[in-house]
Amino acid sequence: MNFDYKRLVKFELNVGEQEKKYRLYAGAGLVVIAIFTASIALLIAGLIFTATGFTGWSPIYSAIGKNTHDAESAESAPIVSEESEN
Repeated sequence: MNFDYKRLVKFELNVGEQEKKYRLYAGAGLVVIAIFTASIALLIAGLIFTATGFTGWSPIYSAIGKNTHDAESAESAPIVSEESEN
């Protein structure tokens, strides 16, 4: 895996719907835990997870070229064969 800094700033949706839900839940949970424990590190991590879940874009995924947004849409697309069209 190559880490490309130029792709890091390119805004392109690369987080799938299922992963967005997980990131939002994890981020909200970390923010709540951070409030009770007064942990700055957990608060920052929670805000990052919440932001990437809300926007659907992860700068780390952009930098390494990973894209779960297209993978989920390809799995949910119906498969049409030529025989079923006739």
